[in-house]
Amino acid sequence: MDIASQSIEGGFADPVFNAQTVFRAVMEAMARPGSVQPLPAFARPPAPLSATAGAIALALCDNDTPLWLDPALQASPAIKSWLGFHTGAPLANTPADAHFALIAAPAEMMALDGFSQGTQDYPDRSTTLVLQVSDLVSGTPLSLEGPGIEASATIAPARMPRHFVEQWKQNIKRFPRGVDIILTTSDGIACLPRTTRIKTMEA
Repeated sequence: MDIASQSIEGGFADPVFNAQTVFRAVMEAMARPGSVQPLPAFARPPAPLSATAGAIALALCDNDTPLWLDPALQASPAIKSWLGFHTGAPLANTPADAHFALIAAPAEMMALDGFSQGTQDYPDRSTTLVLQVSDLVSGTPLSLEGPGIEASATIAPARMPRHFVEQWKQNIKRFPRGVDIILTTSDGIACLPRTTRIKTMEA
């Protein structure tokens, strides 16, 4: 299949309904950090962009939201064409220019402070990171506390960056600035808003 065909196919079958469903799942996951929200495979983007991450991009990105792709995604002309056709989002020149960042290889991701942190007056101008992880149970267990969590919650996302917990502690110190994270698996999502405190669980 040529790039032109790949860029046109695989979008939302029902753009309004699908986008609303994805948006609601993201909002629910942000409101309840650590909860896993199911999400059907509404999109079929070119590999290695996952169906879930692709659906989030289609629902949240438009021509006013610069998008940054990690090297694994940047290397694919088909992915850039697909995102451009279905979202109209321009590609950011640097991570610090991005409103959203799609990360196919979280273990190799650059440090969190390399992305846009927003400003004190406009903290919403920070980057939201969309990380593709294989699952939320086989990695290092992370204990979560903070707004939206009744007592504590635990997730264990696979393939996370080294020193992620330390980086996240620095992210919290920058509040109200700082990045937010959406973790995507093949069948659902979980979110880490910047207000969530994380610690590793002792074995």
